[in-house]
Amino acid sequence: MDTRRLLRIFATALGTAGLLVSGCSSGSSAPSASATGSAVPEDLEPYYGQKLRWRDCGVEGFQCTTMKAPLDYEKPDDGDIKLAVSRKKATGPGKRIGSLLVNPGGPGGSAVDYLQGYAGIGYPAPVRARYDMVAIDPRGVARSEPVRCLTGKEMDAYTQVDQTPDDDAEVAKLNKAFDAFAEGCEKNSGEVLPHVSTVETARDMDILRTLLGDEQLNYVGASYGTFLGATYAELYPDRVGRLVLDGAMDPSLPAVDINRDQTAGFEAAFQSFAADCVKQPDCPLGTTSAADAATALKKLFADLDAKPVPTGETRQLGESLATTGVIAAMYDEAAWPQLREALAGAQHGDGSGLLALADSYYERDPSGKYANLMFANAAVNCLDLPPAFSGPGAVEEAVPAFEKASPVFGRGFAWAALNCGSWPVDATGTPHRTEAKGAAPIVVVGTTRDPATPYKWAESLADQLSSATLLTYDGDGHTAYGRGSDCIDTAINTYLLEGTPPKDGKKCS
Repeated sequence: MDTRRLLRIFATALGTAGLLVSGCSSGSSAPSASATGSAVPEDLEPYYGQKLRWRDCGVEGFQCTTMKAPLDYEKPDDGDIKLAVSRKKATGPGKRIGSLLVNPGGPGGSAVDYLQGYAGIGYPAPVRARYDMVAIDPRGVARSEPVRCLTGKEMDAYTQVDQTPDDDAEVAKLNKAFDAFAEGCEKNSGEVLPHVSTVETARDMDILRTLLGDEQLNYVGASYGTFLGATYAELYPDRVGRLVLDGAMDPSLPAVDINRDQTAGFEAAFQSFAADCVKQPDCPLGTTSAADAATALKKLFADLDAKPVPTGETRQLGESLATTGVIAAMYDEAAWPQLREALAGAQHGDGSGLLALADSYYERDPSGKYANLMFANAAVNCLDLPPAFSGPGAVEEAVPAFEKASPVFGRGFAWAALNCGSWPVDATGTPHRTEAKGAAPIVVVGTTRDPATPYKWAESLADQLSSATLLTYDGDGHTAYGRGSDCIDTAINTYLLEGTPPKDGKKCS
């Protein structure tokens, strides 16, 4: 594992669509006014007044452009950051409602890739008919001056470091790996590192809203994208249009609680997988009980820690990559058959299946090149919240609580949460309640057995936001919209098209 505060829509991880979580806002304040038709602060006028020059993307039906934003909103005259934007114009029939921004999560997920690979072609046809589908890669992500930290070979080594250290030497090696990762980010992206907070990205979205000609922001955010959307609503409650926050985060939690809650979430997801697995004739973890399946998985991890197995390439499958592979499959129950096959392979000395799942999680291509997902993820997370742990001693004290949350994953998740402990830039955000008083109705969506964004986070965010209604999906996997529930999809489509939110507390299965 790299770090556990990653939220993602698994469809993207498998290359078809759709990511350690972030905390809250930076110390930057919102501009006093900048909506369409409103006064704009003088020092931001060049940004709110720029013209977007759209061009063909090379992807059928999509246009692309670049917009500028201040690198530092506190010093907007000191330089720009260029941000990539893409759109697919409303197809009709029906009157155009406006623009609908989408964000798939992360932090670190490419919204442009998500739009062009899924949302712009896979969202319900009536929604695409009446909205221009729009995405902006957040600052530091993908096409928007991406954060860079390690080379492909360095990242290969980093992902294989043992994250369940058994002695002082292994603790020192893990701590050294985190230090090297942070040093690489500072060396290669030092200028942008202090300016990739969620608040700054939310402010970028307000500039884009104005440039698109919309008086209010219409938005669907998944996973970490819910935190981004809630942050926008907090900064600009009067500019909130129709906001869907699917797979919600709780911005009131400190980093250690977020990591521990996710640990419990992945344990619950594994228990669902295990209960299903033991009913299948090909279950490699036994056919008796979920408890026995957990024991079998822990034994496999221990065996791989002692003796990694071949994968058909230079990398071997040890405990860390194997754990990441299992975690990747927890995001979507559709991946469970693939996970059963991969686990069986690992038990018989073939690590290629779990390695493929781990590579999908890390967004590593067959040539050994990594997307900047993990780099941007750490950069945003470590800026948005103070670190969960300051050093190895604090982790050791917390391990029992994490192991209580998950006997299978707890120790590894606790150590993974040390990644921000040596970050070169101080956090600018703090955990706090997000109320967005005065905002139009917002729909918060929670899945009862969501591994990455536990359901109680959706309950909490819906309680915090003054105008929120809670829509519940009783099921497995990460997020709910577009994942097969007609009940969920109908409720969200009705809200996006008619502005009518579902009744608070509505439940679907």
